[in-house]
Amino acid sequence: MATSVKLSENMVKKARLMSKVLNRSVAGQIEYWAKIGQLAEENPDLTYDFIKDLLVANQEVKDNELTPYKFD
Repeated sequence: MATSVKLSENMVKKARLMSKVLNRSVAGQIEYWAKIGQLAEENPDLTYDFIKDLLVANQEVKDNELTPYKFD
């Protein structure tokens, strides 16, 4: 269910720019930022890059795009 929210013009402008760069909708970009922010608040010891890598790994599992880890 979609819900309308009021956002500052500056936030929408930044989201519009990043959405074009990253091939997302403006809403998709804002949702992505919200997800990253939520995870960062819940896990303050994790870096942005680590959180992003976790999201990528989680999607790879969902898409069954796994490769076995080889120990040296």
